[in-house]
Amino acid sequence: MLVLVAPGQGAQTPGFLTPWLELPGAADRVGAWSDAIGLDLAHYGTQADADQIRDTAVAQPLLVAAGILSAAALGDVAPGAVAGHSVGEITAATFAGVLDDTAALTLVRKRGLAMAEAAAITETGMSALLGGDPEVSVAHLEKLGLTPANVNGAGQIVAAGTLEQLAVLNEDKPEGVRKVVPLKVAGAFHTHHMAPAVETLAAAAKELSPADPRIAYVSNKDGRTVATGAEVLDRLVGQVANPVRWDLCMETFRQLGVTALIEVCPGGTLTGLAKRALPGVKTLALKTPDDLDAAREVIAEHSA
Repeated sequence: MLVLVAPGQGAQTPGFLTPWLELPGAADRVGAWSDAIGLDLAHYGTQADADQIRDTAVAQPLLVAAGILSAAALGDVAPGAVAGHSVGEITAATFAGVLDDTAALTLVRKRGLAMAEAAAITETGMSALLGGDPEVSVAHLEKLGLTPANVNGAGQIVAAGTLEQLAVLNEDKPEGVRKVVPLKVAGAFHTHHMAPAVETLAAAAKELSPADPRIAYVSNKDGRTVATGAEVLDRLVGQVANPVRWDLCMETFRQLGVTALIEVCPGGTLTGLAKRALPGVKTLALKTPDDLDAAREVIAEHSA
């Protein structure tokens, strides 16, 4: 059983979209999306530097566009389930047929702007904790006033809060944690700091007409599969201020009988987690079009 997943913010790197735009029709498609949302995706995906694409309002649409584009390049895919990490849930909603491409890009553009605005209120950020016992780490983070914003499984939790709180964490790590790594994000996502963005996103969601998922859609909120398009949208709205439970998503993949996992562009993060948490599962990350042939082989072997 194949699972198709989409990464979240922080996976982007300068120029990562360049080789994908060389595929037939890709540049025209990205150009049309850019016109629809008022953001030059091709420019940011090929020419912008790391600081420019770190901007939440830019990074989020760029990631969704790259995910949709790379998945389309695979051709016909019949995954048994789909999921996305954080903003990748919007990408996954297109895989499941809940949103069309333009609706997804329109929603993520509004999401990115709203979250950037919320992040500007207070200087906040996120840091990954590598190693340690999850229960010990969560208790330690709460003691420091931080939120376990991403519980990713495979020995990784992401803490979020003010820059001052994160500085304290860097000097006072939970017992057993090997390393604290600051992430390339511009705010404390999936925490109460993002509450102002929820209302904006709720209004944006009301303008959409979601379809029910054609494929099992696994939600970050609790790892459960979601049956209706309306509930997918509700969860996408609430998700910006609630923790991501990727550990529970991977547990659901396991229960569903996953045998292979493909991560769309810019892949790497989620396949890394899966290698540690789902031993024996074939994993492949789409980084450039050079990975497409290998991905198609995986699809042929593991699709339902």
